[in-house]
Amino acid sequence: MINVPELFGSLAFNDTAMQKCLPKETYAELKRLMDAGEPLTREIANVVANEMKEWAIEKGATHYTHWFQPMTGITAEKHDSFILPQKDGTVIMNFSGKELIKGESDASSFPSGGLRSTFEARGYTVWDPTCPAFIKDGTLCIPTAFGSYSGQVLDKKTPLLRSSKALSDHCVRLLNLFGKQVKQVEITVGPEQEYFLIDKELYKKRKDLIFCGRTLFGARPPKGQELEEHYYGNIRPRVLAFMADLDRELWKLGVLAKTRHNEVAPAQHELAPVYTTVNIAADHNQLTMEFMKKVAERHGLACLLHEKPFAGVNGSGKHNNWSLSTDTGENLLDPGKTPESNLRFLLILSAVIAGVDNHQDLLRLSVANAGNDHRLGANEAPPAIISVYLGDELTAILESMTEAKAYNGKKRASMNMGVKSMPAFMQDTTDRNRTSPFAFTGNKFEFRMLGSTTNISCPNTMINAAVTEMLDEFASRLENSQNFEADVRALIVETYQNHRRIVFNGNGYSKEWEAEAKKRGLLNLKTTPESLVCYTAEKNLALLGKYGIYTPQEVAAREEILLENYCKIINIEAQTMLEMCAKEILPACIKYMNGLIAGIEKKRALALSAHTEADLAARLTELIDRSYGTAGRLSERVVYAKGIENDAAAARYYRDEVFTCMQELRAACDALEILVDKNLWPFPAYSDLLFSV
Repeated sequence: MINVPELFGSLAFNDTAMQKCLPKETYAELKRLMDAGEPLTREIANVVANEMKEWAIEKGATHYTHWFQPMTGITAEKHDSFILPQKDGTVIMNFSGKELIKGESDASSFPSGGLRSTFEARGYTVWDPTCPAFIKDGTLCIPTAFGSYSGQVLDKKTPLLRSSKALSDHCVRLLNLFGKQVKQVEITVGPEQEYFLIDKELYKKRKDLIFCGRTLFGARPPKGQELEEHYYGNIRPRVLAFMADLDRELWKLGVLAKTRHNEVAPAQHELAPVYTTVNIAADHNQLTMEFMKKVAERHGLACLLHEKPFAGVNGSGKHNNWSLSTDTGENLLDPGKTPESNLRFLLILSAVIAGVDNHQDLLRLSVANAGNDHRLGANEAPPAIISVYLGDELTAILESMTEAKAYNGKKRASMNMGVKSMPAFMQDTTDRNRTSPFAFTGNKFEFRMLGSTTNISCPNTMINAAVTEMLDEFASRLENSQNFEADVRALIVETYQNHRRIVFNGNGYSKEWEAEAKKRGLLNLKTTPESLVCYTAEKNLALLGKYGIYTPQEVAAREEILLENYCKIINIEAQTMLEMCAKEILPACIKYMNGLIAGIEKKRALALSAHTEADLAARLTELIDRSYGTAGRLSERVVYAKGIENDAAAARYYRDEVFTCMQELRAACDALEILVDKNLWPFPAYSDLLFSV
C-alpha cells in the first residue's frame, strides 16, 4: 500500500520543500518577493539555486533544464548537467542563481511567425517562481517563460501570466468598492482530460496513428457506443493498472489527479484534477498528457490524445473549469444561498457574460485546430457557436431584475428516491447542460470547447482578457458612485439587457439553435481557418494591447503560426493517406481481386455458376478505380496547395479542396474494407483497435 500524503509532491520543489530546504530568512524573503510580484535579488536566487540543486541531487538528478511551452503545442527542454570542472581534473556539482533565473535557447528554431529570422538565433528562458520546479527522468525541470532576443514573447505561459495579472488588478479594484480588502485575485482552473487507450502492437501497424494521431481510414465496426455501457462502466484490469500507475507518477510531481473513469466511447477514458492556480494548472496539464503517453508505453498501450482518433464515436475534449478566488480563499463565483441578493456575485457574473459576448471570436479561435474541427458540434461536444449557459435559477434572477419584478424562484427541494433505507438529499436549483460551450456549473464556468490536445494557456488567456475588460469598465463606472447599491443594480440590468443574446439554456445541438443564434447575431465560426483570421481584428488587437497581454506583432505572429500549423497538419494527413492507399490498401484489394478472378475462371471451367464472385469483383473494380482516381486528384491538390503563399488562403484551400478530397478517398477505401478478406486487409480494423484492451 502506498502512502499517498507522503508520496504527493515528493518530486516537486514546492512550498513544503522550500520551507524544509531554505534558510528561514531566505524563505521569508522569497515569499515576500513572490507575493509582491517583485523580481528576485541575485543573493536570494543564489541561495535558492544551491538548495534546489542539493534537493534535486538527493532525489537522483544529475541535470537541470529550463522547461518551457513554445508555440509547438508541446513542452521543450534542453538538459545541462550540474558538473563544473576543477583545475585538478575533477568536477563538482554546481548550480548558480544566474543559471536558475535565465537560460539561453535557439529561438529561431521554434515557430515565431516572422518575429525571428534564422540568423537571429538567440532567445531567453526566464524562471517563473510561481510554479514549482520538479524532477522528471532524473532532471530538475524549472518552469520558465520563453522570449526572443528583442523581447517578443514566443511561448504560451507569458501571455497567460500577463492576463492573470491584469484580471487580478481590475478585480481587486472592483472588490475594494464593495469594501472587500484583498491584495490579489487568483484564476483557478481544473482541466478534465479525455483520452483513448489502444494496444501498442496494433498502434504500430497503422501509419495514420503513428504520423497523424488519428485513423484516416476505418470502416465502422458492428458495435460502437450505442449501448452506452462503457460510460462509468467497470474499468478493465489492464486499464486500471495503467490508471493506478499514472496517478502515482502524477502525485509525485504534485499534480492533483483526482477522478478517473471510463468515458462514453469504447477505449475512451478521463482523468480530472482538483482545481489550482491557472499557470500551475497549465503546467500540470502538459505533464499529465506527457505522462499518459509514457505510462501507457509501460503497459503495452498507446495513449491517443487526438480530438477525433476514430470516426463514428465520441471525440476527446478537455473541459476547462474556470473560476476566481481571492487571496483569502473566497470563491467569487459562488452564488451563496441567496444569489438574488448577492450583488457582488451578480456583477462579476455579468462581467463574464458580457466579456464572452464581446469576444466570442477570441474564445472560439483559442480552441481552433485541425483536430477539434472534427469534434465540435457532434457526439456530446459543444457546437462551434459560443453561448453561455446560466441555468434556470440565475437566468430567472437576471430576468426579474431586468423586468423590475420580485424574484420568486424555486427553492432547493429535498430529493427522495422512494426507498426508506436511502437518505434524502437536497436537489440542486439548476441542471447541467452538456451541449453548452460555456456553462455555469455551480461556482465556476466550464469551457467545454477545448480539444484534448489543446494547451489550456491560450483559452484561459482569452477568457481572462475578455473578463478583465468588463471588470475594468465596471470599476471605472462605480468608483465615483453616489448611490453604490442602486448603481450596481442598474449596471447588472444594463449589462444583461445588452448581452442577454449570448445566454442560451437549451439544446446546442439542434438546428433550431443554429438558426436562432444567427438571428441573435452570434458568430458561427465552424472551422479553424475562418476562426484564426479573427486574431488580428481591430477590436482584438485593441483589447490584447490595452492590458499588455500581446503586442500587435505577437498577435500577428500567432495567427501566422497557427494557420501554417493547420496547413501542415492537413498536408501530413493527406500525404499519409496517399501512401497508405498506394502501398497498402490498393495492393491488398488487387490481390484479393486477382484471387476472385482466378476462382471465377476455375468455376466457369467446370461449368459452375460464379455470379457471386463476379458481382463482388465488379463492385471491387468500381471502388478500386474510384479510390485510385480520387487519390490522383488528392495528390494534385496537395501539390497546388503547397504553392499558395498566403497562409489564410492556403488554409482555406486545404479545408475546402484537400480535406474534401480526403473524405472522398476515405469513403471509397472504407467501402473496400467491408468487402475485402480480413486476412488480406493491411492494418488493424476498428473492431480490433476499439475492443482489444
